[in-house]
Amino acid sequence: MTISVLLADDQEMVRRGMRRILERQAGIEVVGEAADGVAALEAARRLRPDVALVDIRMPRMDGLELTRLLAGPTAEVPVKVVVVTTFDLDEYVYPALRNGASGFLLKRSGPALLVEAIRAAVAGDSLISPSITVRLLKHVTRPKPAPTRPAPIEALTEREVEIAGHVAEGKTNADIASDLFISPGTVKTHVAAIGRKLGVRNRVGIAVHAWEMGYAPTGSR
Repeated sequence: MTISVLLADDQEMVRRGMRRILERQAGIEVVGEAADGVAALEAARRLRPDVALVDIRMPRMDGLELTRLLAGPTAEVPVKVVVVTTFDLDEYVYPALRNGASGFLLKRSGPALLVEAIRAAVAGDSLISPSITVRLLKHVTRPKPAPTRPAPIEALTEREVEIAGHVAEGKTNADIASDLFISPGTVKTHVAAIGRKLGVRNRVGIAVHAWEMGYAPTGSR
């Protein structure tokens, strides 16, 4: 299967560089480019790419709002979004992940991680730059007020809380199935139910919720 990709970045040189990297990869096709958020939204709705690579700082509409519209719970035609930016500020990282991003990469991460993040997004997994992951884990282990995120649409069962914790550890469905002595298909069903109840579209959203609510096993933090 060929993975279709949309590039959204206000710098032509950056778009050109990403295009060159991706065009060398088997099974990946760049189907469009956009220099601002509004144009990117229009292109995504027209082209329906599998993945959109989105910068944070863009004219007319920033990458955070674009991510919400493309990958958030209310997205009309959901698109997997990987944020690729120069800035790893917390004020960008957390909203991007909560808005539905399947990955968050720094532009200095290199070609291999860029390609890996695209493939991971399509597979329903996620990839976040290692330095950001470390900071995320440190952040969620600090004492903090009760989270202000919206309550789940429906309460999770004990099994779903357990599985959400394993997702927060970065485990695959096969890993979780092995740990809990259930089938990968059963895990997949639970993960889909968890996402629906939490109002998130991917495993990153589940992981963020699990970290904040303390579902993740102590060893993962």
